[in-house]
Amino acid sequence: MLIPPLVFLALALTFLWGMGRDDPSGLPSTFVGRDAPAVPQSTLPGNTQLTDAMLRQPGVKLVNFWASWCPPCRAEHPTLTELSKRLPVYGIDLKDNEADALRFLAQDGNPFAAISTDPRGRTAIDWGVTAPPETFIIDGEGKILYRHAGPLVREDYTNRFLPQLEKALAE
Repeated sequence: MLIPPLVFLALALTFLWGMGRDDPSGLPSTFVGRDAPAVPQSTLPGNTQLTDAMLRQPGVKLVNFWASWCPPCRAEHPTLTELSKRLPVYGIDLKDNEADALRFLAQDGNPFAAISTDPRGRTAIDWGVTAPPETFIIDGEGKILYRHAGPLVREDYTNRFLPQLEKALAE
């Protein structure tokens, strides 16, 4: 007789604890504070090759994992274009057909200062990417300051990503 109420109480306490966390929908990254992993040494024709050295150049920069087949990537594309006017935005094209990726950039514009391609998704695994789009804020020493899973749009962009970017730029 006492077991059902105790099970209910345990579940209620677990749910209450979960709702009290800072960002219950956030996915913590074990890479924050560590050096950015290597980037692939392949690019889309006609684009600048992203290199590891670029990630270690002075100043804050972004690394965005994207794909032409990804609807949320298309939704955040105007935001990346605006951000590219303020700081370097580098792209890693994930598991994409080369022709489709080139067509997407030709149609919607190319916000990326340099691009790498990750046709098999190996680099995404090394970076801890769960699904595109994901954007990383990188400091002038090549260390990851913040990881944003999901598209850079609406309240998620203004309430979660932008404060982290402003903080990085102020340091």
